[in-house]
Amino acid sequence: MDSPIVTQLFRQLFRHRPRGCLGPLPTTANTTTAALRSNFGQSYRRSLRSSDNGRGYATRASIDRGMKKNESRWQQRTHLLPEDRTEEFAKYPYISMQELKQRTERPRKVKMLLRDFIEERQSMLTLVSASSDSLYNPSYGYFSKQAVIFSPGEPFDFNAMRDEIEFQGEVGRRYTEFEDLLDEAEGENPTRQLWHTPTELFRPFYGEAIARYLVSNYRLTAYPYHDLILYEMGAGRGTLMLNILDYIRAVDPQVYARTRYNVIEISPALAAMQGHHLTSTAESRGHADKVTIINRSVFEWDQYEPSPCFFLAMEVFDNFAHDGIRYDLATEAPLQGHVLIDGDGDFYEFYVHELDPVAARFFRVRHAATGGRYPRPYAANPALRYLASKLPFAPNLSQAEFIPTRLMQFFDVLEKYFPAHRLVTSDFDFLPQAVQGLNAPVVQTRYNRRMVPVTTPLVHQGYFDILFPTDFAITEAMYRAITGKLTRVQSHGDFLRRWAYVEDTQTRSGENPLLSHYKNASVMVTV
Repeated sequence: MDSPIVTQLFRQLFRHRPRGCLGPLPTTANTTTAALRSNFGQSYRRSLRSSDNGRGYATRASIDRGMKKNESRWQQRTHLLPEDRTEEFAKYPYISMQELKQRTERPRKVKMLLRDFIEERQSMLTLVSASSDSLYNPSYGYFSKQAVIFSPGEPFDFNAMRDEIEFQGEVGRRYTEFEDLLDEAEGENPTRQLWHTPTELFRPFYGEAIARYLVSNYRLTAYPYHDLILYEMGAGRGTLMLNILDYIRAVDPQVYARTRYNVIEISPALAAMQGHHLTSTAESRGHADKVTIINRSVFEWDQYEPSPCFFLAMEVFDNFAHDGIRYDLATEAPLQGHVLIDGDGDFYEFYVHELDPVAARFFRVRHAATGGRYPRPYAANPALRYLASKLPFAPNLSQAEFIPTRLMQFFDVLEKYFPAHRLVTSDFDFLPQAVQGLNAPVVQTRYNRRMVPVTTPLVHQGYFDILFPTDFAITEAMYRAITGKLTRVQSHGDFLRRWAYVEDTQTRSGENPLLSHYKNASVMVTV
């Protein structure tokens, strides 16, 4: 993180002081925040961003004095002797996810749960006060303001390509063309966040594989007594929706006549884009009476669906907010992570003994679902932990564990409102370059068309993507415990070998990008 590109990035992001961020909005007391206020103990503090060697950055108003206008206001800060922010943690009010969603500026002089801070970053997928300000805040969240989904244009002609190297080169060329067109239309934007999905890269073959699975299982289990009812959460540009409907219309008109497709999309911009693509051509307009686009968070869902249906959640678990947990190495008691934002907009991480009801329930459900057999971020042997605690500078808390509390709440929604659903989901089971910790995320941004990873989730809201890996062993166990349904987990490649026409994506050398890409992903389906 001590590279020139990162220095330029910080100068770009923080050149202007945000308006209206100097104080908290009025907060309403609730039982959870009152309990958290009453008991805070050991704390771990981290700065806004950490470098690879453990250093961070902070800013102070006094730094501005005597500075030239083009100088950076960032100063490196060590963690060996961190500043004590306990007094501020006791004084600053808690802010809930609902209050964060109403803000148009980034908050200061407040504290919040780590999951609320993360979801603020991704601020578009929310359920009762979970993590969305950084990712989903409607005014400055990553997905609502910064993220752009790459579209390669015409489908790739894999059979005409020599090998995967040529495919990668063609992807790079189309990426450049795509962003050049954006620069012409919107002006150059060095902090534009551009990302892609397998649906876009392997259109229409990836969507057709999902469609074959859906039609086959629908005919085996529900046809002709029920319609084919599909729900897709987080549909992006709407490409998967169109590929599935195109395939069903072409291959099985009887099933197509009974198909209803519902998109649950939290982002108003993406919901509008999906509607636009649905009516952009004569071919897609033919699906219009089959599709309903619902612009709301799945966590605010309140409509009961009694009929059998398929629920698609493709590449969405990785952006669900997680709670940060550390454990007392002497007692193994969990402490829940909170984020303090001071008056200068710096972030500090605190851990308290009091667990909020959502995190406490997660521990109960996980323990019951797995029989107590799950990874822990500390040595299981108490003797080893005791010896480690006697080493110089030994920490009193374990490394962080990131628990998918939001995912648990999503399963609650499925169990309550979609009792006859069948889930189809795919996501990453491993992510390289993750921050330290168990089930830790990758935190990254994009600057001047280059990806820049960082080493902490405490980052400037709206400019960084946070992706968590999914532990499918734990996820499968908890899904079964909450919904009472059986599941099957398989690798991304195995699922596509079963349902895709793999010869369509094979190069002349015999290599197949559809199968070789996303090797770090798995698919879970309800059986």
